[in-house]
Amino acid sequence: MAEPTLSPADLRSRNNVLANFILLAETLPTTVWHWVAFGVFVAVMLTLDLTVFHRHSHEPTLRASALWTVFWCSLAFIFNGLIWFWARQTFEDPAEANRVALEFLVGYVVEWSLSMDNVFVFAVVFTFFRVPLKYQYRVLFWGILGAVVMRLTFVLAGAALLKHFDWMMAFFGLLLVWTAYKLAFSHDDEVHPENNLLMRGARKLFPVAKGSHGDHFFAVEDGRRCVTPLFLVLLVVESTDVMFAVDSVPAILGLTKDTFIVFTSNVFAILGLRALYFLLAGAMDLFRYLKYGLSGILGFVGVKMIADYVAKHWYGMEGHLVPIWASLLVILLLLGISVAASLAAKWRGEAASAGTETPRPTSASDEPQPGESADDGQPPHSPSK
Repeated sequence: MAEPTLSPADLRSRNNVLANFILLAETLPTTVWHWVAFGVFVAVMLTLDLTVFHRHSHEPTLRASALWTVFWCSLAFIFNGLIWFWARQTFEDPAEANRVALEFLVGYVVEWSLSMDNVFVFAVVFTFFRVPLKYQYRVLFWGILGAVVMRLTFVLAGAALLKHFDWMMAFFGLLLVWTAYKLAFSHDDEVHPENNLLMRGARKLFPVAKGSHGDHFFAVEDGRRCVTPLFLVLLVVESTDVMFAVDSVPAILGLTKDTFIVFTSNVFAILGLRALYFLLAGAMDLFRYLKYGLSGILGFVGVKMIADYVAKHWYGMEGHLVPIWASLLVILLLLGISVAASLAAKWRGEAASAGTETPRPTSASDEPQPGESADDGQPPHSPSK
């Protein structure tokens, strides 16, 4: 006689030590039309962004970048509310609706925080290729459009692997732990755009324009069509996003198995990446310890995925050992500590540099003479008209 399937209550009684922490999660009943509707929304927002809001190339101001960052974050929170409302209408238990909404929020926070590492890499790439600030937005726009397609591919592939191969859970966990280790002990000068394989291959396959062609990716020189240096920069940006997707997609798959939540939270973080770049690119020295916070997040999710795998295969337990609200608290705590430590280090450095600047003792010969400036010893200049 076959052994009857254990209910969640029986499972708790059988494993009373660990089962108190178990979370048997349900997913949203998505259809192809939900995916199509979200894809249409993203396409409309990107089209408006390129053809209306940023039709002409210009240098974004700090104020405009801050406003756009708030705009994209607000859109994500509004969508988060829609997710909660949808889940509330779907599940009888209100706690399930709260859990689904929290999964989107945690996924968005993780992807948004990891995207700050992209900001540093983009800054290095643009500096290396000497891309003017007014053309950087166009490169990031098309780079993000490609990133949306690649993230969809990675999310669907990752979810399929986890569905058909349970051991991929442990593999992704180990990958995140290894990535966390590399990030914590990496150096800021380890980014080398000139060694990018995609860019080097494009140089060999396509003729590259010699002159400057503004914000165009293709141009005609000497009667033949060429790719511009700006197109090579776009290839580097796209290839670096592939590397980031290898880390970020498994990270959120370790927090939720709902592919719709995984993809939408990824996309909202990507949509706000351009504004975040122009807001933070010039102030990355304020976040010198941020990489340790990001490393802690990746390590936490990686260990969590390994623990879930062990709990399932050694103790017969399904679901997540760590509730989603606890994961959110840990992630926010790691981010808060790293940012606070960065700001404290900057303030200490400024205070120390200010303390070492001692005034030079003045002598009688140093006293300003009549008709001379106290600053340079020269006669005072009249203000220019």
